[in-house]
This record gives sequence, C-alpha cells and structure tokens, in this order.
Amino acid sequence: MMVPVNPELFATFLVAACVVIASPGPDSLNTLAIGMSRGRREAVAYALGVGIGCLTHTLWAVLGVSAMVAASEALFNLIKFVGVLYLLWLGVQALRDRGVLRPAAAAQATSAPATASGGHRLWQGVLTNALNPKVMLFFMAFLPQFVDPQRSAVGSQMLLMGLSFAAITTLAYALLGMGAGTIGARVLGRPTIAIWLSRATGVLFIGLALRLLLTERK
Repeated sequence: MMVPVNPELFATFLVAACVVIASPGPDSLNTLAIGMSRGRREAVAYALGVGIGCLTHTLWAVLGVSAMVAASEALFNLIKFVGVLYLLWLGVQALRDRGVLRPAAAAQATSAPATASGGHRLWQGVLTNALNPKVMLFFMAFLPQFVDPQRSAVGSQMLLMGLSFAAITTLAYALLGMGAGTIGARVLGRPTIAIWLSRATGVLFIGLALRLLLTERK
C-alpha cells in the first residue's frame, strides 16, 4: 500500500511548519496576552481554537476557495473587514473589562474543568484565525509546495499536512499559553496590574485590527 505522502517531502514540511509556527505573529501574541490576563485554561482553549482555524484554511485550500479569494479583491476585502470588526470588538471588550481574574479564579485557571468562558475563548481562537484572509492565502501557497504530484489524492496529502500543522500549532500555543498563564497567575491578584493587563490586551487586539485593515491582497 502506497504511503499517502512522500516521506521526505513530509519531513521537510514538518520542519518548515515548525519554523512558521515559532515565528511571532498575531495568534501567538493573542495567546500570550490571554494567558497573562485570563489564565492558563482560557489560553489553552484559545490555542485549540487557532488549531481548528488552521483546519478551516486547509479545507479552503483543498476546495479551491482560497484561490477564489486570491482572485477576487472584493471577497478578500469582505473577509478582511469582518475580521477587522471582530478584532475591534474584542479590543473594546477587553478595555472595558474591569475584573479580569480574581485571585480565586487565577488559582482555578490551572485546575478547574472547562467552562463557558473556555468555550467562548475557543471560538474566539477559531474566528480570529479563520477571518484572516492572509492566513488563508498562506495555506494556499504553502501546502502545495510539499505535495508529491506523482502520488494520487493530492487533496488527501494536503489534508494530512493541514492536520499536522494544526496539531503542532495547538500544542505549541497551548504550551505558550500555559507558560504565560503561570506568570500571570502570580500577578493577577493585584487589582491594578490585572486592570492594566486587560487594557494591554485590548490595545493589542485593536492594533491587530488596524494591521489587518492595512493588509493588501498582494
């Protein structure tokens, strides 16, 4: 039975994926900010959401939707503006958040089971990643470079790579968020620091919204 991917190409893909994931970007900055201001549990939930978002981009690349976005400036701008509005909304919500984590909540962040806030943060990770058209175009350009044209089921090869990319992303960002959450839990008991961390998170989201707004299709 033929292996669905070329082992050498797949190994090269994994190395390249690790380099890309390790590079600082909006999702990693968000993970750090959430870990510091909201705790480990929400940061891990956000990391899982980012991983799911990567899977959506893989699906779009396989289905050819990414090519449609690349070819249509109107569609690219539509997705971009939705993403901008969502990031602005997140920024305003963070700026208005006065409570952040209480000392008890900070302790629970390392042990309590997932709650509604964790589910909310997961969807936040999905949407912030999925509504970035540049990430969509990146997957369209990145995955095909490691496809072996001599093997059948090109779509299956891309899906396997996309699953691997999502898994590595989730693991890396979860570890990043847990580290940030551990540090944040030590300072969130101080109300003044907690408020400023929340404000910093809001400024970060608004800054990322402006950065996305200035993003061009080419």
